[in-house]
Amino acid sequence: MALGNHSTITEFLLLGLSTNPQVKTLLFVLFLNIYLLTILGNLMLLLVIRADSHLHTPMYFFLSHLSFLDLCLSSVTVPRMLRDLLSEIKTISVGSCLAQGFFVFITAGTEGFLLSVMAYDRYAAVCHPLLYRQMMRKQLCVQLVLGSWGLGFLNALINIILATNLDFCESHIISHYSCEVPSLFPLSCSDIYTNLIALFCSTLLHGFGTFLPIISSYACIVSTILSISSTSGRSKAFSTCSSHLTAVIFFYGSGLLRYLMPTSGSPLELIFSVQYSVITPMLNPLIYSLKNKEVKAAMRTLGTYLPHSR
Repeated sequence: MALGNHSTITEFLLLGLSTNPQVKTLLFVLFLNIYLLTILGNLMLLLVIRADSHLHTPMYFFLSHLSFLDLCLSSVTVPRMLRDLLSEIKTISVGSCLAQGFFVFITAGTEGFLLSVMAYDRYAAVCHPLLYRQMMRKQLCVQLVLGSWGLGFLNALINIILATNLDFCESHIISHYSCEVPSLFPLSCSDIYTNLIALFCSTLLHGFGTFLPIISSYACIVSTILSISSTSGRSKAFSTCSSHLTAVIFFYGSGLLRYLMPTSGSPLELIFSVQYSVITPMLNPLIYSLKNKEVKAAMRTLGTYLPHSR
């Protein structure tokens, strides 16, 4: 990625989450444990879905891709954060910073599209159970996943190409623990109007373009659930959606706010970023494991098989 011709800044300084040595030590231990739980939880979910033939359905096909995305999103930011918490020098080259921003964009963006696809899958399962196999045929599922990756890549590429044309010639301090694209704008001494418009439009189109289908799907789902006469039937129908709905709330509640709010270096920016890029990837496998009977049954089966195989 080529930098602007007149850039004189070659590296940035990441301030991180804290400058207090004792707080930094506590944060290192905390986020190391979170990262390990994220890796173990998502790898376990991928293994269980792969190993159990009962989980070879569209819902779990999408869930396996969600777990992979969570692994990628967390790995883009957390290892660097952990290194900086132990290091006195927290510099990062402009090229590496833009690369990190690109991968944050593509993984988080693709996850937004995938959550929208998963909402459609739950709509098909609850509202059209007899046509579910026909509506969610394998070829369509693969196309929806590839489309999610493609749109996420396109969104990331547009914003990063515009960011590479910025000139950084004075301030080089980023009040953040990672190189999210909005955090670079206050450091630029060139015109950022086009970048702001592109980011705002892509966030609106991307965010609400994926969130509105989720709302529409759940409006139909709620209407269908309320029309079910038996309490057990309503409970069963709702349980198939509760895990996904929880994941959506955690991801969109912080992700959209982070990219729509003005960049000011406020603690809220750090909180929202940590929520969608660090906490949510850890929580997703827990949400789908603890609230899903099929996954729990598959984990028990795998747990009894592994000792026997040894």
